[in-house]
Amino acid sequence: MKIIILGAGQVGGTLAENLVGERNDITIIDTDTRLLEGLQDKFDLRVVVGHGGHPDTLRRAGAEDADMLIAVTSSDETNMIACQIAYTMFNTPTKIARIRSEEYIRFKDQLFHNQDIPVDHIISPEQLVTSYIKRLVDYPGALQVMEFASGRASLVAVKAYYGGKLVGHAISTLREHIPNIDTRVAAIFRQGQPIKPMGTTVIEADDEIFFIADTRYVRTVMQELQKLENQYRRIMIVGGGNIGAGLAKRLEDDHRIKLIERSQERAELLSQQLEHTLVFCGDASDQKLLMEEHVEDTDVFIAVTNDDEANIMSAMLAKRMGAKKTMVLIQRNAYVDLVQGGDIDIAISPQRATVSALLTHVRRGDIVNVYSLRKGAAEAIEAIAHGDENTSKVVGKAIRDIKLPAGTTIGAVVRGNEVMMAHNETILQSDDHVILFLVDKKYIGEVERLFQPSAMFF
Repeated sequence: MKIIILGAGQVGGTLAENLVGERNDITIIDTDTRLLEGLQDKFDLRVVVGHGGHPDTLRRAGAEDADMLIAVTSSDETNMIACQIAYTMFNTPTKIARIRSEEYIRFKDQLFHNQDIPVDHIISPEQLVTSYIKRLVDYPGALQVMEFASGRASLVAVKAYYGGKLVGHAISTLREHIPNIDTRVAAIFRQGQPIKPMGTTVIEADDEIFFIADTRYVRTVMQELQKLENQYRRIMIVGGGNIGAGLAKRLEDDHRIKLIERSQERAELLSQQLEHTLVFCGDASDQKLLMEEHVEDTDVFIAVTNDDEANIMSAMLAKRMGAKKTMVLIQRNAYVDLVQGGDIDIAISPQRATVSALLTHVRRGDIVNVYSLRKGAAEAIEAIAHGDENTSKVVGKAIRDIKLPAGTTIGAVVRGNEVMMAHNETILQSDDHVILFLVDKKYIGEVERLFQPSAMFF
């Protein structure tokens, strides 16, 4: 596939890194020569220096025969005009734009059509991160929560701790503990290395476990791997931007929310917009303020300002003053794995969330969800099976007979409203939502081809 990426920042660069090894023809556009040279030194791709909203720049990048334009600059307006030009002048089939402003998002159904602003898919990092954090709040103790089939099934990452019922026992004993709940361990990472889960595999403390289950039973399965934490009630949010405000809005009906915002003007606005949230103007790294607001009673402290260092320092301070859990938003990818653990329980990367959403639209076949895991090395994928036994490589076949690439497992199948754990004898049907886990994403192309019906399928 010939793909033009507009914007060589963290999102564009990470996306290029994910796609360049998958036999895609990648061209990346930016005005920053230094960023482009850095990417060209590391990856096999073309670079074009110029403004992505200019027709000549897009022409030099090969827009005339490109399959897809992905506009992820820091400017919503540049992203939108690039999609407009790609549609009007080059008839580019698929156009994706990162849109951050709530002012555009609010009217997306009226704005984004071919006859108006021709953007096929909108990626809103703030909304993606807000939803991601909301899921972590809903499942205390989870490191990642990924939803599939409109939320009916979930893939959850947890760390196994001493005291968990399954720690020190083989995976096969899970069925003995919870005989009425079907679940599947999709992957285990031990000291950062993937281990293929077998029935005889013994769970060790500090293992990172990815399991799939019907969303209704996630907490029950988590209890087998770690002491189940109480639901969060008292939450302190630092930062009143789009993410902080959006998160408070989604949580305030069921939680006691305090929000700290540095700007007096923004704090006053939020105090009017949020109905059940206490909004304070101040510096979250001010020990006196945290003490006055009883941070020691906080179940989870969530720092989501646009300043990585401020988020890290305020969360560390809050944890040492008694906050039970801390989550921080980290813009720089290099920091994410560096700070997680210890005083920072969960580090959240908006780039990874954004790239996962973008990959959903880039994948071939009917791939409806993609989540990038383990620093991008692994992926969780939801694919829909189409066709029949004559036109499909998977429909009508038992899982044991499907030639899956190395390191790829089918974890679950969602059929209608039923969530079924995958077993060797499970036979896939047309319209099944199939959840796969790849510990090595270099095989993604083979998975895509498996779920592409032949040309005979209509």
